[in-house]
Amino acid sequence: RRAMRRRIRTSPRWPMPALEEPISGRPRSRALRVLVAAREEVAEGVVQLRLEGHDLPGWEPGAHLDLVLPSGLVRQYSLCGDPEDDSSYTVATRLVPDGRGGSREVHEQIRAGMELEVRGPRNRFPLVEAESYVFVAGGIGITPVLPMLRALPDGAEWRLLYCGRDRASMPFLEDVGKLGRDRVTVVEGAADLDGFLADVPEGAAVYCCGPEGLMAAVEERFPRVRLERFAPRTSGGDAFEVELRRSGRTLSVAADSTVLAAVREEFPNTLYSCEQGFCGTCQQRVLEGEVDHRDELLTDAERADSMLICVSRARGDRLVLDM
Repeated sequence: RRAMRRRIRTSPRWPMPALEEPISGRPRSRALRVLVAAREEVAEGVVQLRLEGHDLPGWEPGAHLDLVLPSGLVRQYSLCGDPEDDSSYTVATRLVPDGRGGSREVHEQIRAGMELEVRGPRNRFPLVEAESYVFVAGGIGITPVLPMLRALPDGAEWRLLYCGRDRASMPFLEDVGKLGRDRVTVVEGAADLDGFLADVPEGAAVYCCGPEGLMAAVEERFPRVRLERFAPRTSGGDAFEVELRRSGRTLSVAADSTVLAAVREEFPNTLYSCEQGFCGTCQQRVLEGEVDHRDELLTDAERADSMLICVSRARGDRLVLDM
């Protein structure tokens, strides 16, 4: 616990593993091979994987891992194990029957003994130093919060609202309870966010992870909340044109489509992976135009001259890309 406490930083960003150049279409962080050492159902519809390897890169509470599934799909999962363990990573995922296929593949195809490729870890949801902490987690959204609670120094002021459909579907309830039952409010069904967030102390760090509706409701009540998303933002907006300077093509991007879709109609071999603004495979250099950045990955410096074409759009009527 002492070593973990020292991991709390004063800045919302800190150095992450060295990145490869994403413009070329290569992964943003080096790929690692890991063994699925254990697979366990930790709640109704929730599977936990323990992934073992040698000298695995370290991580901080709030970090996530890119998991390359057997089909080639890339999905992001919060690390929920022990940051001090350099021999294994632990992730958990909920089955989403009407999702995009990633969770179903994890639940139906991944078994103990398999080898998988992972990338990262990366952290866009770090635990910062604060006078006190307020956490709101919905269902599987408890996964990045759990290591944060374990890393808080003794005497830290904190409280957690953990909500879900029912207790059977809420993973890690017992673990959370051991960390401080008097500080944890467990709610089955709709939570009283107004009441829970009514007296947030000045200087508190507020974190939320869970379904988009929950995060939007918390953000409406507390705009300075720190959020962790694993679903793409809405892709809609105004139609615009994108010029591919090196190719000499100008394409139209419909209001309900994406730059990636338009580009792949002309160039089907254009590299992409997650289509959610997380992995960086589709990052392209921007030569002209203002970008409406909707990704969950790029730093401010990277956004100055590049974009993820799977989710980000133009703020005006035209963009020029170095493609």
